[in-house]
Amino acid sequence: MPDVLIADDHPLFRDALQRAVLSAMPEASVHCADSVHSLLVLVEQFPEADLLLLDLHMPGARGYSALAHIRGQFPGLPTIVVSGHEEAQVARRALAHGASAYIPKSSSGEDIVQAIRTVLDGDVWLPHALLSDAGSALKDDEAEIATRVASLTPQQFRVLTMIAEGLLNKQIAYDLGVSEATVKAHMTAIMRKLGVNNRTQVALAASQLAVEPGSMQQPLPDDDE
Repeated sequence: MPDVLIADDHPLFRDALQRAVLSAMPEASVHCADSVHSLLVLVEQFPEADLLLLDLHMPGARGYSALAHIRGQFPGLPTIVVSGHEEAQVARRALAHGASAYIPKSSSGEDIVQAIRTVLDGDVWLPHALLSDAGSALKDDEAEIATRVASLTPQQFRVLTMIAEGLLNKQIAYDLGVSEATVKAHMTAIMRKLGVNNRTQVALAASQLAVEPGSMQQPLPDDDE
């Protein structure tokens, strides 16, 4: 029985995706997440999953950071990006980051089913309206930071997304159920892997993967960093 993962924080659209999956793969077992953090748990539970449908915007990540991390950690997991964005440039960047398909949320159920079937056949799928604009490569700095984000462990990626949301070390420690010393150790490893020196630079690096550059909140400095 194939396992399919759906990560979307909107219940109605998550249900629509599940119906499309079961239409394309009636025998599939569908597992849903409503945040990037719960998605990371799912991916660890089902490391041999057959397909992931991933929303670009949900709690725990914005833009392409979750896609870059998942593609780096699980390169064999075909990933379909779903998004409310209709712009060709957003779709191009998703494919360049390793997505196998890009589905605008305005797509019909038939299109979603076709995208799923196309990806399962090993091909790339885009809406007809975006086909003529596909095929752009990433800028060097975006490709570099995506590679570095992909090298983070799941827990380090969780900390990265929380830094990008503007949380302080004590807040991150509380939310993750770990000590502040553990968070600081993760911070040190994250800065080393990203090639930066402080939490502000960490957030700036992560912002390069935003759909709209500069849209991520800048973090407050931690007095005890």
